[in-house]
This record gives sequence, C-alpha cells and structure tokens, in this order.
Amino acid sequence: MRTSLLFVTRSCAAVHRLQQSPFFSPVSALWRHISSQSCRDDRRSFYVTTPIFYVNASPHLGHLYSAVIADCLHRYKLLQGFNSQFATGTDEHGLKIQQAAEAAGKDPLTFCTDVSERFKHLFNSCNISYTDYIRTTEQRHRQAVKHFWSVLWNKGLIYKGSYEGWYSTQDESFLTESQVASALDSSGKEIKVSLESGHKVEWMKEENYMFRLSAFRSQLLDWLRESPRAVQPERFHRDALLWLQEDLPDLSVSRQRSRLQWGIPVPGDPEQTIYVWLDALVNYLTVAGYPDKHEQRWNVAHHIVGKDIMKFHAIYWPAFLLGAGLPLPQTIYVHSHWTVGGKKMSKSLGNVVDPLECSKTFTTDGLRYFLLRQGVPDSDCDYTDDKVFKLLNAELADSLGGLLNRCTAPALNPDQVYPSFYPQSFHSEQGGRAVAEDYHMVEAVKSLPAVVQQHYESMHVYKALEAISACVRQTNGFVQRHAPWKLDKRDSRDQQWLHTIVHVTFECLRVYGTLLQPVVPGISNKLLSRISVKPDERSWEHANFLPRFQGLDCPFEGRELGSDSGVLFSRLERQNIDKQKPKKAKKLK
Repeated sequence: MRTSLLFVTRSCAAVHRLQQSPFFSPVSALWRHISSQSCRDDRRSFYVTTPIFYVNASPHLGHLYSAVIADCLHRYKLLQGFNSQFATGTDEHGLKIQQAAEAAGKDPLTFCTDVSERFKHLFNSCNISYTDYIRTTEQRHRQAVKHFWSVLWNKGLIYKGSYEGWYSTQDESFLTESQVASALDSSGKEIKVSLESGHKVEWMKEENYMFRLSAFRSQLLDWLRESPRAVQPERFHRDALLWLQEDLPDLSVSRQRSRLQWGIPVPGDPEQTIYVWLDALVNYLTVAGYPDKHEQRWNVAHHIVGKDIMKFHAIYWPAFLLGAGLPLPQTIYVHSHWTVGGKKMSKSLGNVVDPLECSKTFTTDGLRYFLLRQGVPDSDCDYTDDKVFKLLNAELADSLGGLLNRCTAPALNPDQVYPSFYPQSFHSEQGGRAVAEDYHMVEAVKSLPAVVQQHYESMHVYKALEAISACVRQTNGFVQRHAPWKLDKRDSRDQQWLHTIVHVTFECLRVYGTLLQPVVPGISNKLLSRISVKPDERSWEHANFLPRFQGLDCPFEGRELGSDSGVLFSRLERQNIDKQKPKKAKKLK
C-alpha cells in the first residue's frame, strides 16, 4: 500500500547535527529568546510586506487589494512618526513560470520582466508607496536564499531523502491524501484535484532534499497559543491551530534540476533546484538586508497575505525561521478574496476584474476607498461596478465632498478664511445655540482618532471608515440643522454663530482629512490644502479636534483658505459605468 509521504533518511551525520542544534532546547524558551531580541530594537521602526506576486499572469483585483492594505498600514505608521519600510514585488521562479514562459515563446527572464513591470505599473498608478520592490531573480535575493539554505543545512534541518506524494504544479504545493479528491477533466477522464483550489494534482516520486518540518510542530503550537494576535483575524488564527492538531510531515524543499531549471540551484548540488516557496519566503529577509544588516528591520516585520497562501506563511515560514534562529514575524494579517457574482475570479469564466481599468473609471482614490471600505478580512467580498458607483457617490462625492463644498462656498465664507470660534455662540450654558445633538457630534469626532487607530492597528480598515463616515453624516446633520445660509449676516450675533458653525465644520473636516490619508491620500491632500492645513500639520498627533472648545488656541483661525481646485470628488455618472460586465484583465501575449 502506498502512503502519501515516504522519506528515506540518507545521513546519520545530519541526525547528529540535528540533536546538537539549538532548536532541541525547550520550545517556549527558544522562541521567547528569539522574540526577546526584538525588544532591544528601536520601537519606532516598522516593516510591512505584501506577498510577492507570482508572475504567471497579469495582476488582478486581489493583488491590488493586498497592496492597498499594506500601503494603508505603511502610511498610517508614517503618520504616527514611525520609520516605516514597505516591500512588495514579484515571485519569478518555479515550474509554473517555466511552463508559462515556454507557452509564450519567451525565455523565462524576459517573460518575468514583462509581467513584473505590469505589477509595478499598476502599483505606481494606484499610489502604492512601497519603499522596496523585490524580484526573486535579483542577485541580492539569490545570495540571501543560498545563505539561508546553508544555515538550515549546517544545523541538520535539511537532509537528502526521497519524496513521494501528491503535488499541485499550479499551486506549487504538496498535498496529503485528505487534501485531494477525484474529479473529471474536460474530456471526462478521472483526475485528482486539490480540495482547496480545485487544481489538478499529480503523484510525484523523486529524490530531493527534505526540511524537518515535523520537528517544529510543538514550537509552532506554543507560538500560536501564547501569541493570540500572531495571526489575524481570529478566524485564521484558529485555522492555523487546527492545522497543527495533525502531524506535520517533513517538507520537500528541492526539485530535480532535470525537471526544473528555472530557479536557484541547491548550494553544493547543481542537480537540484530550491523549492519555489522556500526561495520566495526568504524575500522578506532579503529586503530587510539579510544576512548582514537585517536585525533592526526584521525584528518589526508584519506580513499581509491572502488566505490562499496562509499555510505557507503561518506554518512553513515560522518553522524555517525557528530553524534558522531568527525572530518570527510580529503579525501575519490574512485577508479573504474578492469574488464576482459570488464566484471566484477565473479567466475561463471571463469574470476577472482588471484593477487598472477600474482605477481609470473610478479614480485611484475611489478604487482604494472602495476596496478598504467594503473589504472584510475574514470573509469573501463580492465586486460589482454598481456597488462602487453607489458607495463613492454617497460617501465621497455627496457626504464628504458636499460638506467641504458647502463651507468653502463664497455664500457662507465670503472672506475665504478659516473663521474664528466664538464660545459664547456655541456653549448653551453661556447662552449659545448648540443643542444636545451638537455635543454628541463633538464627542464623537473628539474620540474618532482613537477609534480609527484601533481599527487601523487590527487591519479592520472597513470599521475605521464606517466610523469616519458616521461622523461625516453627523457633521452634515449639524450644518443642516442650523442652516447657516439662513442667518442674517448684518446681525453681529448671527455672524458670530455663522463663523462658529463653519469653524466647527472645518475642524471636523481637518480631522477626517488627517485620518483618511492612509486610505485616500490624493483626496485627503486636496481637502487639507483647501482648508489651509500645511504639510507639516498632518501627522497623527495633529488630529486634535476643536481646541477652542477646550479653551485652547487654534493655529488655523484667520488663515486664508487654499486655492479652490474644484470639487473634492466628482460624482460618477451612471451612463459611464458598464454595469453588466466587469472589467476583464488582459491576457498574456
């Protein structure tokens, strides 16, 4: 009877090195020691990564979603004064790439460069502010991977053996018997497929190198149990723990070079190529400066990944790092997928959404806002053009844009200045005109930065945007309730109340513009510039709402407004949106 995995150990010396290696120390003590190294680093440093994207096809909406989430976190940390670094890039090795290049009639490097440039163009077009764009075909990465391999080898964690089991070329993933099922292909022939992805799997048997993944199960369990926020959201943390309830088989980490030429050769064995996932995961260390000067950045690493590659990041990667004696990532943020009509995007179904075309239709900031406002990390989200249309018109054009337009219009603000706040006009105990709803609004906006910070930190950006949107509605209600356009400008008391209404509204807008910078940087810049907030007055600590309400000075009072650059966000005209067909990604030539 054949088993799904069969290993044959070929080296007694490897076993001896394994027994002498540090990872045989008590589990908790080891990873606590590794983690403690980070405590000595500068706590104002931050490092966030997207997955590196596989270049076998053009970028789709899901790729952009990962990048926008990471970009939002990076920009938020910069606002807080962190020295934040943000890495993205492309994964360019493996059998799938080799086959795609052959099908396209190109040499692999030319093929990879062409597709990698498409990702870079998309990210630049969508204002993704990465600080490093890594390609796994770069020399710095090859050196990092070879060094990492050598560390694992010297510690006895890699050994020569044989692998037999199911393998999905399309997923670049090994599967156990419980992860595959029978299915029929297009010709009616029975095949085996991955239960998770539906992709065809093949039985593979060959001699290669194995990583002692089985030896790290208890360490990984301790790490996850003692670090409930190591994998977020909670649903995915539970999934990772469930995976570890079963035995972890050792992992094949190389391929015979006769079958896979497009990759990094195993050090000391030119007949073998390093497994693409071991190669790819090391990119995070490459960008951090590994193996020479990586400590400061690596100690504060955070990963953004899609749920389809969570196992590689929450199981394999931490095991590799433990084996190499390196700190584990501080957090692995996992997000779900975007579907169309409730179905996974697929070229065969013709429902792949082209993010570049969408950004042209809805604007860069508009698409960013939609993805972060509607994207819920722990459940799949469905995309339709009509959803984007309705959301952006309601929240950016009408609610936020309308509020700014009202209070900067010459009818309410003929002097085009940031008007003064008159306490006696506002405070009801001083004879002012504020009512209970106004005080509720003031309290809501005052507490908004703390609420938004909490949601940004947990990567529930949609909750942060819900809170901001609710406050924008309250502010619109405040203006509508007091109808400043009906006040008599010849009456001094009415004039002071008018100035106070506009001042309070500007203060609300200033807070919203500051907090929205990680999500819609272009719109935020336009808003803050219009109400005369200088670039050095836009950090997180400047989101202090309505200081005059607390008897403090306001540096903005009396300032001349910035130039009028038009509406904040133009309403989208329905006739310009093709509601029937999602934008399709262009096929590779």
